[in-house]
Amino acid sequence: MDFADFADRVADIEAETADLEITTLVATLFADADDDLPVVARLLLGRVFPAWDSTTLDVGPALCHAALARAAGPNVTPDDVADRLADAGEIGAVAESLDLGGQQGLGAFGAGGRDPLTVAEVNDRLRDLAAADGSGSQDHKVDVLFDLFNRADPPATRYLARLVLSEMRIGVGEGTVRDAIAEAFDVPVDAVERALQVENDYGAVAVRARDEGVPGLTDVTLTVGRPVRAMLAQTGTAADAVDAWGTVAVETKYDGARVQVHHDPAGETRIFSRNMEDVTDALPEVVEFAETELEVPVILDGEVVAVDDDGDPLPFQEVLRRFRRKHDIERMREEVAVELRTFDCLHVGGTDLLDASLRERRERLADTLATHVSPLTLTDDVDDIADREAAALSDGHEGIMLKNPESAYTPGKRGQNWLKRKPDVETLDLVVTGAEWGEGRRANHLGTFLLSARVEDGGGSGDGGFATIGKVATGITDERLAELTDLLEPRIEGRDGTEVDIDPAVVFEVGYEEIQESPTYESGYALRFPRFVAVRDDKSPADADSLSRIDRLVE
Repeated sequence: MDFADFADRVADIEAETADLEITTLVATLFADADDDLPVVARLLLGRVFPAWDSTTLDVGPALCHAALARAAGPNVTPDDVADRLADAGEIGAVAESLDLGGQQGLGAFGAGGRDPLTVAEVNDRLRDLAAADGSGSQDHKVDVLFDLFNRADPPATRYLARLVLSEMRIGVGEGTVRDAIAEAFDVPVDAVERALQVENDYGAVAVRARDEGVPGLTDVTLTVGRPVRAMLAQTGTAADAVDAWGTVAVETKYDGARVQVHHDPAGETRIFSRNMEDVTDALPEVVEFAETELEVPVILDGEVVAVDDDGDPLPFQEVLRRFRRKHDIERMREEVAVELRTFDCLHVGGTDLLDASLRERRERLADTLATHVSPLTLTDDVDDIADREAAALSDGHEGIMLKNPESAYTPGKRGQNWLKRKPDVETLDLVVTGAEWGEGRRANHLGTFLLSARVEDGGGSGDGGFATIGKVATGITDERLAELTDLLEPRIEGRDGTEVDIDPAVVFEVGYEEIQESPTYESGYALRFPRFVAVRDDKSPADADSLSRIDRLVE
């Protein structure tokens, strides 16, 4: 499929406003995609790699602007591109407005010349770009992007630029793609959903649905080394749990970072974060523990907790110091010790356990691992649950988890079967969508941060955009401001005086005293006395608190 044809189809999808019609347009595109089906399914979601693969293109706005300026000719500079972006509001419109294609690039020489770009070629070149590393890699990335922009015609440049910056935003979320796969290849939505939970690759599942139908979707199994999304919890009370399930499984809620441990005695051990990012290198002691204690292939769910010399838990921020570390791992290991706490088993010895009850999964976990397993108690007594919560808090933990002992493991789902109870519910995980430069001694730092809640789309994917809810500027030291500026400055998309727009990619945990109704922000709410708590490196914008949850909190 020519990339120009793909772009025309995407333009039609973006222009459509009715959800059912969007799904039909996507389904028709899938039916026509032939060999490009897996790539097309991923590109619609703004991805080059499967959802389980944490590889990124690692292309920031500045690099993209440089490539666009070069493709536009000698009279256009990267600053000109940035200025146009400030006016247009999104990079696709800027790329489409530029007179691209007249410069001599890699594609202008040798075989092919100005041959039309294909979907497969765009995919291959972007994967090549992602693999670039070390000395000269930035120049190579600009060369690759320049060549692609130089050979693309409007509106292809619009969607190519968005893909490069992971900003597809065409109104197609994961729920839409799921439903379109079912419609295109006449298979049940539930079968597609189940296969996606296990395979975690929309492109591969689309091919299975087309080529093998329901039997192929049913045959999908977990693979050690390929992460799946973590099962999620929502807030609830002990009374809610007892009323719903009768018997409640009570576990400690650790103030740590969620991890998924994949161990293969014949291969290797890999550790993945909640966002499915490979964090193996940052956690060598967890790898050592797994290789010492585990004798069969397993996939375990748990948390990494920072501990002091006495083994007592340390705050979550100490764990993040380890997750952020890419160098001097051994030195940081001496400064911040971490331990694994496991609480679920998804796969053991060649057997998938997603459909097994929590009771059975915990039994298999106990049979597989002798130590570092989170205690679990079964009870139907609300007072007993309260006592166990008090004990967990006394031990320095965050609280307790309440789980349905008969529930299956549903990757990526925030259902009614896991409930979290925390004594301090006055925090929200919000996405940074803007900022303001500081004044005086803080003039070189971003000092005030615009926060937004996630707006859920009709398909339940969380890809409905973001709604502003307030700003935070307190609770941040000068040292932390410098770190936050380094983190966010490469994600600046537009400027208006001292105010900047930020690509929604970073999640802040923010404390507050009260949520008030307010016409000032898009959400209709404002945070009273907001204060910065932490950067949630373990969460993506899709994991941030939703506007619907804030509605419930206000109610």
